[in-house]
Amino acid sequence: MSALFQILFLIFSVKILGEVAERVGVPSVMGEILAGILLGVLFLNVETGVITFFAQLGAIFLLFTAGYKEVSLRDLKPAALAALVPTLFQVAFAFAFGFWLGKIFDFSFLQSLFMAVAFSPTSIGVVLRALIDLNYLSSRPGTVILSSAILDDIIGIFLLSVVVTFSRFHRVPSVLGVLTIAGKILLFLLIMYILGKYLFPRLFVYAQKMHAKEAVFSFVVMVALFSAYLAEFFELHATIGAFIGGILISEIPLAKIQDVQSKVEGLAYGILIPLFFAFIGLSIDLSTLGNTGIFALLVVLFALSGKLIGGFIGSKAIGFDFYESLIFGIGVMPRAGVELVVLTIGRELEIINQEIFSGIVLMVVVSILVSPPLLKFAIKTERKKKTDDRIRA
Repeated sequence: MSALFQILFLIFSVKILGEVAERVGVPSVMGEILAGILLGVLFLNVETGVITFFAQLGAIFLLFTAGYKEVSLRDLKPAALAALVPTLFQVAFAFAFGFWLGKIFDFSFLQSLFMAVAFSPTSIGVVLRALIDLNYLSSRPGTVILSSAILDDIIGIFLLSVVVTFSRFHRVPSVLGVLTIAGKILLFLLIMYILGKYLFPRLFVYAQKMHAKEAVFSFVVMVALFSAYLAEFFELHATIGAFIGGILISEIPLAKIQDVQSKVEGLAYGILIPLFFAFIGLSIDLSTLGNTGIFALLVVLFALSGKLIGGFIGSKAIGFDFYESLIFGIGVMPRAGVELVVLTIGRELEIINQEIFSGIVLMVVVSILVSPPLLKFAIKTERKKKTDDRIRA
């Protein structure tokens, strides 16, 4: 009864607080994290086992839907060429800044590596509304930001798979250990590719012919869970498998029927993903967050500046002017989705402590708050300058 009531409270509160967040102009994830904090404050005995299970499903479906809905390998190929250089720059700078910060505070190699990976991804959803509202998404910097965010997720998932497998050794593995890790990753990808190329399309043809209700939708969910399970079997992480599974079935037309997509989104964004973000809020130790002090401030500073500097330099390298490069750098600053998955995995594997967890959550919150207004300011400044230049000419 207690677990049932707490799940009911969470679903209600994530929707109400998520709506409040949207109405005041910030992404709903802020309200969903707050709902988790509220649960920890209001309930003395939180049913963490049940909530953790739903949160794990939420993390799986967060990355599955990212691959299923947002990544199209056919559409990504032409745009990815333009986005590749700035993406590599901003990921490299963010990664280096994260690792450097870990070494400044004398963290272990694995903790510093984890910090670097947590700094690397980008959440396009946070700035997407600003790009759409200002009619900037179809511009060259806008399309490069969108493509870069997708490439970011793919690179971030790969880096996460390396850290997860490293953590099982509790140290940097030997050359043979690294080759074993690489072999497992490649074998997993090979099996998933074969399934995605030859088995999954046939399964969906069969599912469409079935008389049982919602067979295609059920098969999509089964692919998500099977991919997650297979990744765990190869000592990767469930979310990594889910992401790959999502990408593979995104190429199968029968799996992407609009009605099926809306049902998958309903399950994912209606219940599971908000519960995952609420779990993040529940996991925050407010007293620890208050005591992190200079460390938390440096996490925010290093994480945001790494993306901004790397993005600016990388976009200048492909011919963007000053303002376009600044817009790109700001556009890749926010974090929200993959970063929080990385964070929960770090705690689950006992790579990071509560101080690191709280500092990175604070960084995510700050990035969500500051990126959209900064992006709007940069775009309006660029347009004003171009207008002034035309008048002078």
